[in-house]
Order: sequence, then C-alpha cells, then structure tokens
Amino acid sequence: MLVLASASPRRSQLLTQAGFTFEVRPAHIPEDPKPGEDPIAYVTRLAREKAQVVFDKIAAESASKPSAESIDTEALAVLGADTTVSLDGQILGKPENAEDATRILRMLSGRSHRVITGVALVTRDAVEVAAEVTAVQFLTLSEDEIAAYIATGEPMDKAGAYGIQGLAAKWIPRVEGCYFNVMGLPLALVATLLEGRGIAGSH
Repeated sequence: MLVLASASPRRSQLLTQAGFTFEVRPAHIPEDPKPGEDPIAYVTRLAREKAQVVFDKIAAESASKPSAESIDTEALAVLGADTTVSLDGQILGKPENAEDATRILRMLSGRSHRVITGVALVTRDAVEVAAEVTAVQFLTLSEDEIAAYIATGEPMDKAGAYGIQGLAAKWIPRVEGCYFNVMGLPLALVATLLEGRGIAGSH
C-alpha cells in the first residue's frame, strides 16, 4: 500500500501520470528552516518528517482496529516530498503575502536559481531519502509583469512564488535537469526509489 504524504494536487497528478496507485494522507508539520540549515538538508528533513508522521499515524490507527480491518504495516510505504527554491544559498519558500511574492520574484528576475525537492520513502524496515536539483533560468521581469502575475493568485501557494506549469512558463527559457522536479516531484528519482522497494507502477 503506497501513501502520498502531501496535499499537493500537482504531486498527486504526477504520481498518477507515472502509473502508481496510492492514497493521499497529507502531513501537517512545521515547515520552518532551522538556523543555518542549507536548502538540501531542509527539504530532505521535511520530506522525511512528513513521511514518518503519516507512517506512524497509519500504524497507530491500524493497531487499534480489529485484525480484519487493520493494515499490514509490512506492506505500507509512505512517500514524503518537499520542494524549495534556492538563490545565493537562501531558501525561498512559499510567499507569506503579495509583498513577499513581489520580493521573491524581483530576486529571481533575470537570474538562474535552483529548485530542490527532497523525497523520502518510509517503510517498516527502512527510511530512504534523496534529493533532486534543477537549475531554472528566468527572463528579466518588469514591475508591471510581476504585479499582474501576483494579481492572478498563482504564486501564493508555491515555493519561489511561481508555477512552471502555469502562467510563469513564458518567463523560463531554460531548465537544466528534471522538469518534473520544478513541479514538485522528480518522477524518475521517485520511480527508482519505489521500484527499489518492489512498488511498481503500471506500464
């Protein structure tokens, strides 16, 4: 039984696209970086914590049920993921408000930044953690373009204040690395992790 510990519709869509069958059980944990924590350490820690919290919760729920209704935790695998944007070593998460989104987009304008996704697969016997890094180039944005984009609401729930699969696509001339990573789930990496634990998607 595969469980995705994320409320992100994009991650669900991508995992479905790759042929995997799964349930969604979002994890609700604090997502603040620790002092001095680098971006890769940050996203891998959050991915692991999300997956572990959901695994433990399902295992506890199952233990309290009659054996006929309980889940075999030996067959349970929980996938956690977290994505952030990094520029000059600084973590750029989801904007707090429109002003914050403006600040982030001004920073990204005309520059290349890194999108980093940490993924973790928690099973009864093991915790596997990995990260994918993709470089994304932005065109130079005018103040009017930034304001109009923020007015659409699209930046507000996304790390780095933009969605590559949405309106911001027209500002991205170059992506070096996994495109799906920028959407929030590096599919090839995730598929390798899952298939390494005997969880195969449909082909």
